[in-house]
Amino acid sequence: MRLIIMGPPGAGKGTQAKVVADRFGIPAISTGDIFRANVSQGTPLGVEAKRYMDAGDYVPDSVTNAMVRDRIAEDDCVPGFLLDGYPRTVAQVEELDGMLAAAGDSLDAVLVLTVDDDELVKRLVHRAETDGRSDDTEDVIRHRQDVYNEQTAPLIKVYAERGLLVEVDGMGEVTDVTQRIAAALDGVRS
Repeated sequence: MRLIIMGPPGAGKGTQAKVVADRFGIPAISTGDIFRANVSQGTPLGVEAKRYMDAGDYVPDSVTNAMVRDRIAEDDCVPGFLLDGYPRTVAQVEELDGMLAAAGDSLDAVLVLTVDDDELVKRLVHRAETDGRSDDTEDVIRHRQDVYNEQTAPLIKVYAERGLLVEVDGMGEVTDVTQRIAAALDGVRS
């Protein structure tokens, strides 16, 4: 199973990605994890990415794409993978298409968790309070939502047009969302 999980900040992607990946016996791959692994291992891509990250700049697509390409070429990805945080742009969608095509593979589904904006703010404000993150104010959270909506809407449309989009209501208890995801993905496999 080759999947992408998408959703706004606070939708529960990280929590659900682990469950979905375990269910299908595939690795959950987040771009944040890939960046941290490359930086900590001092790989050439990690050294390059660190220059941008240390300056507070966006890591260019060329570096991000190369890291993702290397990661999904690893042996544990042969049966599939779940990508979290990639692709983020239409250009990255095209790059991922090329990576998969070169390996003779394609995506099975793009899972999108949908959650009410006010619920997202509530979740993230609570997480900020419990994790002691003073930078996660309501204004900052709402700005991140706007950025997500602006940058991700085009990707959702692309995958919907391809018939790959699987939207799941991300509201409610974690276990309820997990059950909805399982039912939706079972429909993809059949």
